Amino acid sequence: MAFVVDASVTMAWCFEDEKTEYTENILDRLGQDEAFVPMIWPWEVLNVLLVAERRHRLSPALADEFLDLLNQLPIVVKEWDWPSQAEALLLRGRMLGLTSYDTGYLELASRLACPLATQDEKMREAARKLGIVLLESGNG
Repeated sequence: MAFVVDASVTMAWCFEDEKTEYTENILDRLGQDEAFVPMIWPWEVLNVLLVAERRHRLSPALADEFLDLLNQLPIVVKEWDWPSQAEALLLRGRMLGLTSYDTGYLELASRLACPLATQDEKMREAARKLGIVLLESGNG
């Protein structure tokens, strides 16, 4: 079953000290399922990689390797319609006290009726409030 994956899960695949059984199960799941991400996801990924390089947490070679891995995974960036969805996302973000980025993941999961994979507790709580199914493990 397809699902939405956020940057908190994605970037844990890059850093050994951030990997968990949950994030590894989500990565394994991509062997049979595809994941969807909102348009902000590539920018979030690139920003984390650039910051990690600047802080000498990651070499440019390892950042390039990680991008190669992501490009091989069945992760689909989904577009959205700015004029028709902007106001709804702004209202939802206000209501839930979330960033526009986090609201975008929730909107996508809701629109596609897909479960959400996230490690962010605030997003998990918001998903529960909205009736969005959370992937509690990569296998479930």
